[in-house]
Amino acid sequence: MAEDEYPYVAGVDTSTQSCKVVIVDPATGTVVRQGRAAHPGGTEVDPEAWWSAFLTAVGQAGGLADVHALAVGGQQHGMVCLDAAGRVIRPALLWNDTRSGGAARDLIAEHDDAGGTAWWVDATGSAPVASLTVTKLRWLAEHERDNAARIAAVALPHDWLSWRISGSTDIRDLWTDRSEASGTGYLAREGNKDPRRPEYRRDILASALYIRQSDAEKIILPRVAEPWEICSHGDPARGWAHVALGPGAGDNAASALGMNLTPGEAMLSLGTSGVVAAVSAHSVMDPTGAVTGFADASGNWLPMATTLNASRITDAMRNILGVSYEEYSNLALSVPDAGGLTLLPYFEGERTPNLPDATASMSGMTLSNSDPAHVARAGVEGLLTLMAGALAAVERVTGPIDRVSLLGGGAKLEAVRRLAPNMLHHRVEIAPDGEYVALGAARQAERAWQARA
Repeated sequence: MAEDEYPYVAGVDTSTQSCKVVIVDPATGTVVRQGRAAHPGGTEVDPEAWWSAFLTAVGQAGGLADVHALAVGGQQHGMVCLDAAGRVIRPALLWNDTRSGGAARDLIAEHDDAGGTAWWVDATGSAPVASLTVTKLRWLAEHERDNAARIAAVALPHDWLSWRISGSTDIRDLWTDRSEASGTGYLAREGNKDPRRPEYRRDILASALYIRQSDAEKIILPRVAEPWEICSHGDPARGWAHVALGPGAGDNAASALGMNLTPGEAMLSLGTSGVVAAVSAHSVMDPTGAVTGFADASGNWLPMATTLNASRITDAMRNILGVSYEEYSNLALSVPDAGGLTLLPYFEGERTPNLPDATASMSGMTLSNSDPAHVARAGVEGLLTLMAGALAAVERVTGPIDRVSLLGGGAKLEAVRRLAPNMLHHRVEIAPDGEYVALGAARQAERAWQARA
């Protein structure tokens, strides 16, 4: 392949809300073209919608004719169940679908004699919460037995889209990476701890689905690729055979790559969810389960605390007040504090802390603080207090964090930027606008290309 004929790399971000494709010049890191297409709303989605959005975004980005490598960063944990022919059995349950909250509690309770949460953390690095794939499989086994019985393979959103880009219809060709596998709830912690030993816990998979371990052994789980591996090539039928496909990564691991995050640094992303993640040179374990012991996309680790509520807090409070984002921010900054008004911002349940059935509430209302300014201020403070708790949880297991990079749509609010340093109790830097997931995926694709045999 002539380098000058295919000078660029592509990075894909298949997120909850949309698919974004960036075409990058690896020599300079400059984005030369890009495209975007929306995903359907809701917490249950037909994966074909992701494929359609990818094709639209690629078209907007000018195609892949001059691209030599591509990788996909994607929303984590979603459950994509396939039958033996590679057909999707039912719409994917996304990470933010909380119907499996009861399943998460049951899975923990089943190991109470061995420590419950502590058993899970020791076994997999994380405790079951509604977001993790293992809990969604248990929900499926309990509520849709016929669909569960048809499972021949289980993939994650980024695995499935990468596989579709390759053109394969053979479920044995599925692959994933450590960051995604470590977020399923059934990758052995030993494999997470040692990147040379990725191994699935088939006993956990069997238990989740109420099947024998011998039957769980027959289910195809995506092969866990090395961090800088060429895993396949693009679909020849679409003229993509020249495009090498990297492992891809979970969205947060891809963001960490895109931001060049190093040990001692954390990113705090305010998107649909709120995420605090810090790169660690060593494996971490939080017996409480508040921090998930995920792997990153480079061979390190990415301990993470995730909230279900982040920018949606701002959206909910702004809608209550009937104001624009700028007006909401100005209202919040027009008073020195919330005047004793406190927002508990669990609008869609919560993950950190693990309260999937919780609801939001506002307390401390008086005649002096029951006005738009104090309500707006309480909304911003509620968001940042939630994220401060997540940041403190991560720092407990990683050691001191020297710098926090604030990013995501929620970080564009001036009130959030102004109040963050004091409320987070850390040095905060506002990350420049950028498609960090897609950029991280592009960076991975290029490094895999350079490392090829």
